[in-house]
Amino acid sequence: MSTPYEEIGRTGQKQRTRAALVAAARDIVLAGETPTVEQAAQQAGISRTTAYRYFANQRALVLAAHPETGATSLLPPDAPPDAAGRLDAVIARFTRLVADTEASQRTMLRLSLDPDPGAHHPLPLRQGRGIDWIGEALQPLRDDLSEAELHRLVLAVRSATGIEALVWLTDIGGLTVPEAVATMRWSAQALLHATLTSGPPPVTQPADGS
Repeated sequence: MSTPYEEIGRTGQKQRTRAALVAAARDIVLAGETPTVEQAAQQAGISRTTAYRYFANQRALVLAAHPETGATSLLPPDAPPDAAGRLDAVIARFTRLVADTEASQRTMLRLSLDPDPGAHHPLPLRQGRGIDWIGEALQPLRDDLSEAELHRLVLAVRSATGIEALVWLTDIGGLTVPEAVATMRWSAQALLHATLTSGPPPVTQPADGS
């Protein structure tokens, strides 16, 4: 495996250069555009050739610029052993991350719903990290639910959390951001409780409508 360019020699300066490119890309996202390597380089005052040493393509740059990119897990080091505690810990961090980066999250959401026809890669918002984080939190349920049932629960929880839910709760529901965050945490626990007491989300609606 090759060593990243910024980890070879003069690492301090290279890390600052990379950070400048990422910051420029995030500014471009906030302006409502999907940044290219050339745009980020120009805005950061860095040569195009140098910028491509850090990011080989647009996808790599956009992934680095997304607020959630660096997190591979949202579980704290002292995560509780039970599913409810683990889920609340993850959803608390997830919703706080979304709230803290709301402007960028909203832009990424808009761009992903109305993608640039010239783009060759999907935006990172649609990479399913939230699903992975929630799935990790609910691992204690593997002995109680099948893989398919657990996946349906994970999808149900994800549908009630994240930037999409925040936008609906604040813009349509009229809640403040803290109220929306509290609602998302409550919804996650309610879905978990419903699954444990009444069963996982159904695959299809019963024919009688019940």
